[in-house]
Amino acid sequence: MNLELVLITGMSGSGKSVALRALEDAGYYCVDNLPPELLLSFVKLEQANKGKHVAIAMDVRSATSLPLVPAQLRELASQGVRISSLFLDSTTDTLVRRFSETRRRHPLSQQPNAEQETDPLMRQRALVDAIELERELLADLREQAHVIDSSTIRPAQLQAQVKSLLSAPASHLTVVFESFAFKRGIPVDADYVFDVRMLPNPHYEPSLRDLTGMDQAVIDYLLAQPDVDRMFESIEKFLQQWLEPLARDHRSYVTVAVGCTGGQHRSVYLVERLAAVFSQRWTTLKRHRELDRN
Repeated sequence: MNLELVLITGMSGSGKSVALRALEDAGYYCVDNLPPELLLSFVKLEQANKGKHVAIAMDVRSATSLPLVPAQLRELASQGVRISSLFLDSTTDTLVRRFSETRRRHPLSQQPNAEQETDPLMRQRALVDAIELERELLADLREQAHVIDSSTIRPAQLQAQVKSLLSAPASHLTVVFESFAFKRGIPVDADYVFDVRMLPNPHYEPSLRDLTGMDQAVIDYLLAQPDVDRMFESIEKFLQQWLEPLARDHRSYVTVAVGCTGGQHRSVYLVERLAAVFSQRWTTLKRHRELDRN
């Protein structure tokens, strides 16, 4: 069995430590903040020690040497190392709030001057600038990784998502179907977003309001709506046309997000239905962002 390497990168404050702990619980040998210059020699050492599962976290603290990583990963893949790259991301507003709550300094923040120390708005502006700079520095790594949006999920949800992604069969395209509420923001990890808010809403039926798109009464209601069927057929046709080219392009994961107003009825129903159809051809995972929060 070849060595399996999971590379975790992402924005500071997005949950990389949580993801790494999930992998440690799953039996991976984990290393946090490994300098990119040591990646090849570290993997070679693990191969000599008959290591099987390794997880490494890298972040912007190694900014000057991060450009080395894509070429290193290609070299390791050519040697037979099985590589999975995960990028943890969150909205800027979420990251600002997290840094403010913990009073931690962003790794790219400069030593604040006296005016910034006393002016909360200037302090926040400096933090936003550091976050945006970090996005630029990590853009290439994000482009080549599967993105997980940790903006609105709890640590336990993040750990579960990481474990489910890595339990999917290697060398196959995994399609992640995710329902969400537009009122809580579009998932930043979505490759495709479908807006179904124009469909009839079970929320306005008193007997259905407290149910979800997985309850039979809601399913029966939506099955009776011609527009819901048309929407399903449109999404299905689009994905049937483009998933195969994505697989040929060596994509490991594709996230398809379906959003409605509350993320409880219409989007949940469509995600369940889509996952049932596409699981006959592809490895599929389901997430219900708003339901999972509860």
